[in-house]
Amino acid sequence: MNRDVDVDKLKGRKLCFNCVGESFLRDEIHNQGARAICSYCGKSTESYSIEQMSERIETVFEQHYIRTSDQPSALQYSMLTDKESNYDWERDGEPVVDAIMNAADIPQKAASDIQRILEDKFFDFESATMSEETDFSSDSFYEESDTNDERWKNEWRDFEHYLKTEARFFSRTAGRLLTSVFEGIDRMRTRDDRSLIIDAGPNTEFSSVFRARSFQSDDALKNAIAHPDDHLGSPLSAHARAGRMNAHGISVFYGANDPMVALAEVRPPVGSKVVVGRFEIVRPIRLLDLTALNDVTTSGSIFDPTFIGRLERTMFLRNLSQRITVPVMPDDEPFEYLATQAIADFLATENTPPLDGIIFPSVQTAGRSLNVVLFHKAARVEEMEVPEGTKISSSLGYLSEDGWEGDYSVFEEVPPKKEDVEKKKRLGFGPLLVSAVSWDRLALDTRPPTLKIDLESVRVHIVEAVAFKTIEMSRSSFIPQSGPGLFPTFFCDRL
Repeated sequence: MNRDVDVDKLKGRKLCFNCVGESFLRDEIHNQGARAICSYCGKSTESYSIEQMSERIETVFEQHYIRTSDQPSALQYSMLTDKESNYDWERDGEPVVDAIMNAADIPQKAASDIQRILEDKFFDFESATMSEETDFSSDSFYEESDTNDERWKNEWRDFEHYLKTEARFFSRTAGRLLTSVFEGIDRMRTRDDRSLIIDAGPNTEFSSVFRARSFQSDDALKNAIAHPDDHLGSPLSAHARAGRMNAHGISVFYGANDPMVALAEVRPPVGSKVVVGRFEIVRPIRLLDLTALNDVTTSGSIFDPTFIGRLERTMFLRNLSQRITVPVMPDDEPFEYLATQAIADFLATENTPPLDGIIFPSVQTAGRSLNVVLFHKAARVEEMEVPEGTKISSSLGYLSEDGWEGDYSVFEEVPPKKEDVEKKKRLGFGPLLVSAVSWDRLALDTRPPTLKIDLESVRVHIVEAVAFKTIEMSRSSFIPQSGPGLFPTFFCDRL
């Protein structure tokens, strides 16, 4: 820099809003600037001093730009010295004055004045003596930097550690973080303008969901095919085991967008029988689509002080889907599910607006396989409509001259006339107490039904074998070993 330049005189120059093309900065100067004669167009109107402009540019470049290296990398240098290579090294980015001019969309003369002010501010005598470049030097180059979400990652790690080691209930720390992560998520969009929130239910693309349950006893299986609304639906609270999106005792509905995905997710052992059914979603609900988080975006101006925070949050959200759905080993589930359970509780009860469930990628199958969890408030299954007094029973087969014949059948015994009897309340599978059923599903269950079993869809799958897709690792290499990854099954129609 020419040290004879009168920097103080440059600082006093004025730039009006008419000479600024960047819309956010233009509006800011128009609304907050002082009336003065513009040093670049000669008009008398709202303006900022060049000193003010240099402060704004400094902040923007600190947050959104990096000064590129003035030396080639080791790889680039080796290519330069290769006699057989035609490689010609060019410094990344654009000259500092051009970068300033393009960032704010201002005249080149104004950008040059700003550069001189900032070069003087960052001038270092020792660096100058050693011919080392400093920030905003006249020969420096700049390019836009990648967004860094390290702050969010650190907060998330602290959040997970806090839940595991300090407090799991009534946590203001967890509440504050989850609020900052998910605030306004219903207004966010992906790059192709998709919403992160899916409307599900009647007359939507997501109008049904499949659910599977594995059975290892014939008595439980008979109950399930006789009363699939009870035994394929969400379990009683007393029988709700902890899962990825629910704590122990919190009954939710886990399903999938495909029957074979639902079957794979229950990880049935060989020899077990799996009942799979389709449930219609009978009322409108709203689901957070974690798959859309991978492509979430945000728009704004680099001159907006809040934009950098939104960019960092957006980058964190893009990686959040993987954090939430990462495969967890069974022995690690009690601790590793704490964060996702807290997320589900927050979205169901505290988020604005509250959501009814989450769609997330299946970790058991590949491709576009999706799982869905409906929170407790949206997990109630509508009872089957049968005439009062009807007795429902089922059979898995019969003995013939040739031995046992598998024949899955359901029988409905309808009384010949309406009898004045109390409507029979179906119990859950196994010997459950009437009081437990009454508590969870009858008198005190005020939730509106969300799901209705499609009786014609109910199938029994007999698991004969399980195949795995693996990667075999050795000390020196890895050799992909692939398999079909499918469950050979036997289908039985509901009769």
